[in-house]
Amino acid sequence: MTEQVAFSVTTTRSVDVAGISLHADLSGALFWEEQRLLVVSDLHLEKGSSFATRGVLLPPYDTIATLGRLAAVISRHDPRIVIALGDSFHDRTAHGRLSADDRDAVSALQSGRDWIWISGNHDPALPRDLGGIVAGEVAIGPVTFRHEPTGAHGEIAGHLHPKARVSTRGRSMERRCFACDGMRAVMPAFGAYAGGLSIRDAAFAKIFPNNGFVAHLLGDRRVHAIASSRCY
Repeated sequence: MTEQVAFSVTTTRSVDVAGISLHADLSGALFWEEQRLLVVSDLHLEKGSSFATRGVLLPPYDTIATLGRLAAVISRHDPRIVIALGDSFHDRTAHGRLSADDRDAVSALQSGRDWIWISGNHDPALPRDLGGIVAGEVAIGPVTFRHEPTGAHGEIAGHLHPKARVSTRGRSMERRCFACDGMRAVMPAFGAYAGGLSIRDAAFAKIFPNNGFVAHLLGDRRVHAIASSRCY
């Protein structure tokens, strides 16, 4: 029998990392209001075209869908800085497959703000002609932004694509989520075609001692906070 979980429901959800309060956006982004800094992770742009080169046909609309969602969250928060936290492109040559319209969309998103591309394992050698700057990691105050989580204090990372499964109102559902214990956080994948890894996987036990963290699930209209021990 699965345990029924009562959702903690609010219209806004705060996520604390190393004493810094950030807003967990329903889109899967984090917003640091004091710095006017928006963070997204694992866009995996051009994943559809990457699969197509291997004979796996997916609708070729993932890039435009992901950039559209990113435009919406940027419009909502009007950040001064945007950090794309690695694996922004699905493979080493994906940026070359961007259409002219997609390149224009990226340029429009960057206009009037600082933009930082963090290199990831899928895109370790990002080109310099995409606008913004490229970095391995970025530290701002007590927080370090990097692609692969190490479990370090003050770390915000991506890479693992956390998702959680819960039972509510007699049915089970699985959603992308933020994983956070107050000292570090792992962000959900933002990309339309990006998959997910269960927070019950051993990879998360290496990051969060004793699995003592909260899963902030992306619901239909709200972000829901549930102790990881109550997910299955």
